[in-house]
Amino acid sequence: MNTVTVSPKYQIVIPREIREKMAISAGAKLQVISFDDRIELIPVRPMREMKGFLKGFDPDFKREKVDRA
Repeated sequence: MNTVTVSPKYQIVIPREIREKMAISAGAKLQVISFDDRIELIPVRPMREMKGFLKGFDPDFKREKVDRA
């Protein structure tokens, strides 16, 4: 598990292993989301990079029965 430290200017450094795995380079945009007790950083990708990202996705799933009034 990687650990980062928040600087006095509230900055962090994303570990090299994570940057390389996620293809994050200097100047990249990240969306910051607060979810329960954690912070998530989501790389913002151009729409043209999204082409085919759902390839192999199985859209068949069972819905739970929900009472609707």
